[in-house]
Amino acid sequence: MKHFVRIVVLVLLSALALQLYFLARVGLMKVVDPQSTTFQRSEAWRIVSEKHALLWSQQWVAYERIAPNLKRAVVASEDAGFADHSGIEWDALEKAWERNQKAEARVEKINEQLGRQAQKWISSKTPVPVKPVTRAQPKVVGGSTITQQLAKNLFLGSERSLLRKAQEFVVTFMLEACLSKQRILEIYLNSVEWGEGVFGAEAAARHYFRVDASALGAMQAAQLAVMLPAPKRFEKRPGSAYVVGRAGTVSARMGAVDLP
Repeated sequence: MKHFVRIVVLVLLSALALQLYFLARVGLMKVVDPQSTTFQRSEAWRIVSEKHALLWSQQWVAYERIAPNLKRAVVASEDAGFADHSGIEWDALEKAWERNQKAEARVEKINEQLGRQAQKWISSKTPVPVKPVTRAQPKVVGGSTITQQLAKNLFLGSERSLLRKAQEFVVTFMLEACLSKQRILEIYLNSVEWGEGVFGAEAAARHYFRVDASALGAMQAAQLAVMLPAPKRFEKRPGSAYVVGRAGTVSARMGAVDLP
């Protein structure tokens, strides 16, 4: 029993030390711009491993040098209540959870049908080679705020688990407690991914539109905002009908956005 108690105490002390480390890092961000994030470092390693060269574009720019159009577009697209909430939108999380549950149920039915079809093929005596059946995967919908996305990118991995989500909540509250909304948005816009090896507003503006982040027009900013949920998917066709159409919707919402 004493040995078990020692292990529990050590685990609790380690967890506390980790939280203090995160808190110290977050507090330092009040005056020091973060040079990289956990997500960026993992992406850099992946790119080097796959391509044996680091194709990377990122340049930090101050909040004042980022066009208000981009700030409004990103908030309108990613987190309309950013200026008012305390870091987490519980209603959005609940709705996302419900949508994901329904998606998983639909996919489970599809996979059951695929399984029955595969069994029929196996039991039949057809000489035609059967193409392997690929199981469908549910499309996961997120309900994360900008602060939550920043918390995850700064310190955490991409795995999905209750423990990682709990840690994300803790870091989110740290960010909201220690930093202003303006500073949170500044760090987010300078560190978020906009394509493979393209990070931050300045790099994205130059990569896609050949202008500085301070010179982005409303539709340009809206297109960049639309790309954020899946930048690697949209980077090959940033002017696709979907991106442009969705950007029009985001652009129409930008006037109602409150900026910090």
